[in-house]
Amino acid sequence: MEIDQKVLAAILDAYVYEVVFVDRTHTVRYLNKAAKRRYGRQVVIGNSLFNCHNEGTKGKIEEFLRRADAGEDEMFEVYNRSTGEREFFVPVRDTEGLVIGYFERHEAPWEKENAAEPVGDYWQRKI
Repeated sequence: MEIDQKVLAAILDAYVYEVVFVDRTHTVRYLNKAAKRRYGRQVVIGNSLFNCHNEGTKGKIEEFLRRADAGEDEMFEVYNRSTGEREFFVPVRDTEGLVIGYFERHEAPWEKENAAEPVGDYWQRKI
């Protein structure tokens, strides 16, 4: 089997957490199925990330990009008190090691009572 764009998209769609890939110009380039489900029409391919994030976050993201350019990989961003999530900035590198974009990884809070609940169901309940 050849690993082409369709196969990679299927792999990312099978991943239960949202993936919103953003390029260096802060343009949204890709959303997997979980991201489309969670964000709906709030995040649109081809639009600026700052259509759904406020401009105040731009400085933080630029600082994460500077750190990524200096060699850091996944970086802790914030603990989101409203959702209970920990959020991480994840740089994406090309084969030369240059940062070509990024995505934000969210860790859902899990308690013993909901540990077996599917992630998509969890987010639908939380949104």
